[in-house]
Amino acid sequence: MTQDTKREPRERLLSLLGRLPNLSRSISARTLKHERFAEFELETLILDLNGKELVPAYYVKPLRGDGPYPAILYNHAHGNEWLPGKLELLEGRRTLQRPAYAEELASMGIASLCIDQWNFGERRGRTESALFKELLWNGEVLWGLMVYDSLKAVDYLASRDDIDENRIGTLGLSLGSTMAWWVAALDERIKVCVDICCLTDYQSLIETNGLDGHGIYYYVPDLLTHFSAADINALIAPRAHLALAGNLDPLTPPMGLDIIDSHLQQSYQKENAADAWQLIRSQTGHFETAEFRIEIKDWLTRWL
Repeated sequence: MTQDTKREPRERLLSLLGRLPNLSRSISARTLKHERFAEFELETLILDLNGKELVPAYYVKPLRGDGPYPAILYNHAHGNEWLPGKLELLEGRRTLQRPAYAEELASMGIASLCIDQWNFGERRGRTESALFKELLWNGEVLWGLMVYDSLKAVDYLASRDDIDENRIGTLGLSLGSTMAWWVAALDERIKVCVDICCLTDYQSLIETNGLDGHGIYYYVPDLLTHFSAADINALIAPRAHLALAGNLDPLTPPMGLDIIDSHLQQSYQKENAADAWQLIRSQTGHFETAEFRIEIKDWLTRWL
C-alpha cells in the first residue's frame, strides 16, 4: 500500500472519531516555568491545541548536545489512575522500568513531550463514563478527542526550533501504547513508533471476553465495520515500528498478537521494509520488563 493509497483509509479512520476540531487550526503555547535537572531542562507548558480546553504539558530538553534534537511524543498510561497524567514522563509508574523516560530519553539526547490527556492530570475532575456520555450526546468521541490532541501535540513539537521535525517518534505503555500506534498510523511525520503492552487485536479481545479490561474511552462507534487493529497498524508501514507484549497480558490475547504480527510482516515485506517491523514477546503480563527497556533504547538509537 503506497502513501497515496493510504490517504483514503486515514481519512476514513479519522471520520470515525466523531466531531473533531479542524486539524489545520493554529495552536499556541504558554510557558509557565523552566526548571533544570541533572540530565535535562523542563518546561511546564499550557498548550491551546483544540479550542475547547487548555492542555497542560511537560517538555523535556536534553542538556546533552546542541540540537535540533530528535523528539518523542510520550503518551501516558491509564491504569485507573487519573492523577499522574503527564507526571508519568518525569516520575514513571509501577509498570515501567527505571529511570523514568524523561531522564532515559534525555540521556540519549532525545527531547520529549507529554500532555495531560482528557480527564487526566490537571484535566481531571469528571468520571470517565460521564465525560464519554456527554461527548456522545454531542456527536463527539472521547478517543477521537484524545487522538486529536496527540496529533496537535506533534504540530507543537514540529514547530519548535530546537526539534528536528524529521526525527519525531512516539512511545507509550497501555493507553499510551494504543495512542502511539494510532498517532503513527494517522500522521506520517511520526518516523518511529514504540508501543508497550497494548497491541490488541479487537476480535481476539471479544473472543476472550476481555472488553471490560479497557476503559470506556477505548471504544469507537462502528470501528470494526471498517478496520481491524492490524489494518490500522499497517498504515504505519514502512516506518519503523517496535511492539512489545506479554503473552500473559489479558489485554493482548496471544492469538491476536499472532494475527497482527502475521499481517504486519506481510505489509512491511511488500514495502521492502521487513527490518522496520518487530514484535518482541515475553512470558509476562502488562508491564515493561528490563529486557523491553533495552530493546526500546536500541530501537530508538537505530531508527531515530
